[in-house]
Amino acid sequence: MVKVIGAGLPRTGTTSTKAALEKLGFDPCYHMYEVFTHPDHVDRWLPAVEGKTLDWDRVLAGYRATLDWPASYFWREQAEAYPEAKVLLTVRDPERWFVSFRMLTSRNGDLEELDLTKLPEQAAAVVGAMRGMLPVLDMMGRSLFGSDWRIGVDEVDEQTAIEAFNRHVSTVKESLPAERLLVFDVREGWGPLCEFLGVEPPADEPFPRLNDTQAMQENFERLMSGGELASPFFGK
Repeated sequence: MVKVIGAGLPRTGTTSTKAALEKLGFDPCYHMYEVFTHPDHVDRWLPAVEGKTLDWDRVLAGYRATLDWPASYFWREQAEAYPEAKVLLTVRDPERWFVSFRMLTSRNGDLEELDLTKLPEQAAAVVGAMRGMLPVLDMMGRSLFGSDWRIGVDEVDEQTAIEAFNRHVSTVKESLPAERLLVFDVREGWGPLCEFLGVEPPADEPFPRLNDTQAMQENFERLMSGGELASPFFGK
């Protein structure tokens, strides 16, 4: 049963927060990484593109927390499906978020150029899953940024993107009672997160600080050379 619902956009510290939640016992935590390590999960999300209601007990079967797209896009639906769950809105400086998010989404355009038959087995599976998720990502991007979205934020100017970011944050904050919501910046560390969730912080252990951009690049290089996918892969 889901206990923590992530409502933050990608690149708001979601990978670091995923590691933190799992360390606190809210594991496993659903993250975009799960789709790429379980390509069969793509089919769980595709009905949303047609406007169909998702079966959350099926989509999130076995998970105790959610973060990052695609899950965080549906924060409102999950909040209704799991009324006892608390909601975590990860945030960061909007200008730094825009730079990081643009770097992430600009990679999507390269996916169609890859020949899966020439890739190592796991790389082909991951790229295939990424391609499969493009309709879902497109739907979410258009909803957030408007019609200028084209499978990437490169087509959206910085002002529009930052306005969308701030609008999203405001909508989440206005939609939930204060006692159910934590607006969280990973720089705050264990304190506010543990207090919100009613758990003790790990003794003598620093809050996870994961460099997602570096990890993503290293994973792509590892996959393309026939190596294994390592976590973290996507997020922050």
